[in-house]
Amino acid sequence: MQFKDYYEILGVAHDAPADQIKKAYRKLARKFHPDVSKEPDAEARMKELNEAFAVLSEPAKRTTYDRVAQGMHAGQEFHPPPGWEGGADSDLGRHPFGAGGGPGGTEYSDFFSEIFGRMRSGAGGPQAGGGRGGFGTAARGEDHRAVVELELKDTYQGSTRSIGLRVPQVDAHGRVRYRQKTLDVTIPRGVQEGQLIRLAGQGNAGAGGGAAGDLYLEVRFKPHPRYRADGRDVYASLPVTPWEAMLGATVEAPVPDGNVEVRVPAHTQHGRKLRLKGRGIPGPSHGAGDLYLVLEVVLPAADTAKAKQLYQQMAQELPFNPRTGLAV
Repeated sequence: MQFKDYYEILGVAHDAPADQIKKAYRKLARKFHPDVSKEPDAEARMKELNEAFAVLSEPAKRTTYDRVAQGMHAGQEFHPPPGWEGGADSDLGRHPFGAGGGPGGTEYSDFFSEIFGRMRSGAGGPQAGGGRGGFGTAARGEDHRAVVELELKDTYQGSTRSIGLRVPQVDAHGRVRYRQKTLDVTIPRGVQEGQLIRLAGQGNAGAGGGAAGDLYLEVRFKPHPRYRADGRDVYASLPVTPWEAMLGATVEAPVPDGNVEVRVPAHTQHGRKLRLKGRGIPGPSHGAGDLYLVLEVVLPAADTAKAKQLYQQMAQELPFNPRTGLAV
């Protein structure tokens, strides 16, 4: 895949201010617009111009492009940096572009997609086919997507999180500057892993007075040594002693929303699951998941003379061989 020099396509310097980029685009668009141009390659050139302007006229995209374009030249073989996802930085992780593509328009080039993700020209760039308002009409800002990590218990009660973002802005000279922005986000009760929380108008600013895009927060639960979620069901490990497992017992089990007393049946083996109906992640109406307690039989250490004596006594008096019946 060949690298595209968007500055060269528009005929502007790499430090050109926003108004100069817009002026250059309008001048070239009048020359190559398919409705008026007699140039044989007008349609292809117009697509290139639209793509270049869509990137260089939008502060966050321009900053992202400049990061990967360092040291590159038009026509040079291009490969994205390892692990590249595109987007602006935030303390929540990466914000890949392209989450808010809209209907209509033409797909941008593979080069554009490698940097920003798939997006149609109708979502954030000028239309090649003209339309009301002519060139440089208002366009909605790009949507952003980020990851927010929660404790599993947060979904049982709901919570509020303060989230810091670095937001691109253009100064009076057309240069991109970043400012820190803090949002207080309400995490709804019953949110699931992978669910998207939409914050309207918190994405990229629109071009030409267009509406701002949205910010989508993808929910992930922090790893926990005892809990894991599977949809609305929750699995929690519950350690028990050998005598509790064999003789039966009532034990207290810590769960994400507090503690609960459960009855461990006699003759319970390691790995048995106890189902607590409706104690998983809350859902709408009666749609809560279930909580499964996975029993783990934990052996006491033989680190005292008395403990060793008890183990020796069991070895002598209990006719038990767990390998009986194993195939050769």
